[in-house]
Amino acid sequence: MAERLVSPMHGDDDIQETSLRPRRLTEYIGQETIKSNLRIMLEAAKRRGEALDHLLLYGPPGLGKTSLSLIIATEMGANIRMTSGPAIEHAGDLASILTALEEGDVLFIDEIHRLARVVEERLYSAMEDFALDLIIGKGPAARSVRLPLKPFTIVGATTRLGALAAPLRDRFGAIYRLQYYDTEALQLILRRSARILGVEMESGGQEEIARRARGTPRIANRLLRRARDFAEVEANGVITSEVAGAALNALEVDGRGLDPTDRTLLLAIIQKFDGGPVGVETLGASISEEVETIEDVLEPYLLQLGFLSRTPRGRMATRLAYEHLGIPYRAEAGTLGLWETAKDGGDGEPTT
Repeated sequence: MAERLVSPMHGDDDIQETSLRPRRLTEYIGQETIKSNLRIMLEAAKRRGEALDHLLLYGPPGLGKTSLSLIIATEMGANIRMTSGPAIEHAGDLASILTALEEGDVLFIDEIHRLARVVEERLYSAMEDFALDLIIGKGPAARSVRLPLKPFTIVGATTRLGALAAPLRDRFGAIYRLQYYDTEALQLILRRSARILGVEMESGGQEEIARRARGTPRIANRLLRRARDFAEVEANGVITSEVAGAALNALEVDGRGLDPTDRTLLLAIIQKFDGGPVGVETLGASISEEVETIEDVLEPYLLQLGFLSRTPRGRMATRLAYEHLGIPYRAEAGTLGLWETAKDGGDGEPTT
C-alpha cells in the first residue's frame, strides 16, 4: 500500500526523526512504569559493573522502542549496534555481529520475531552463556566449537510477542509492553519537538495535532511537520488550533486521526457487507489490501477506538463507527452475525 501520513511505520518522510529522539531517560516522555523499572535496572547494573540484562520491548510501531534502546546504550556508556531480524539471514551473520561486540555493548534487534530459525537457535547460548556454538566441517569430520563472547546486552523489539518462540522469550531478563500515549503526553512531546524544530505553536495547536496522532509519537511528529509547512505558506508561521485543524483536514486526517484508507475499510464493511460480519480475506479483496496489512496496520487503531470488532464470523463495524462516519445506525445491522455467534457458542462451530 502507498505510504500513509498516519502510518506508525518508519517512512522516508521521517528522516528528521533522529534529531527529535530523546537522548537520556529523563528526556523520554511517557511510559512511566517502564522508565521507573529501567532506571533501577540501569543503576544496579552500573553499580555492579555488569552488562544490563537482555530486554524485550513489544507493542505497536512508532511508540519509542528504538529510542529506548538508544537511551539504554547512552545511560550505560556503551556502544550500540543496530540490526533487524530479516537482516540476519545466516548463522554466520550472527557470529560476525556478536564477535565484534565489546564488553557491555548493546545489540538492538528490531523485528526480532522474524529471525530465521537457525539464527534464533544459535542465539540461545549466546544470550544465556555468552558463548557461541559453531559447527566446523561437514559429515563425520564435523565438530562443535564453543566460542566465548564478551558480556553484552540484547534489546529486542517486536510488534508480535506471540510470534516469538518460548525459548527465546524466556532468555530475556525483562519484558516490557509499550502502551499508546494519551493526549497530554503527546502534547508534551509536540512541545519539545516544536522547540527543537524552531516552530512557534500555541497550546491549541498542540492539542489539535495530539488528538489526531493516534496515540503514537512518530505520527504526532509527522503531523507537526506537515502543520508547520501549512502555517508557513497559508498562515503567519504560527500553528494555532485553527491552522492545525485546517492543515490536517486538507491532508484528509479527520478529528479522530482516521485517513481515507481507514474510512474505506469501515465503509466497505458497512456498505458492502451490511455492517458485517465479513471475513478478513473477503474484506481484503473488496478494498484491494493484503490481509497482513489489514491485521497489522489498519485494524489495531480501529479496534482501540471501538470502531471495529472481531468475531469468530469476521469483522464488524460498531455503532461508534456509524456515528463517526455520519451514517444512520440500524439496530438490525450485524444482528444476524451476533445471533449466529451466540448460537454456535462463540467459537465458530455449531453447537449440538
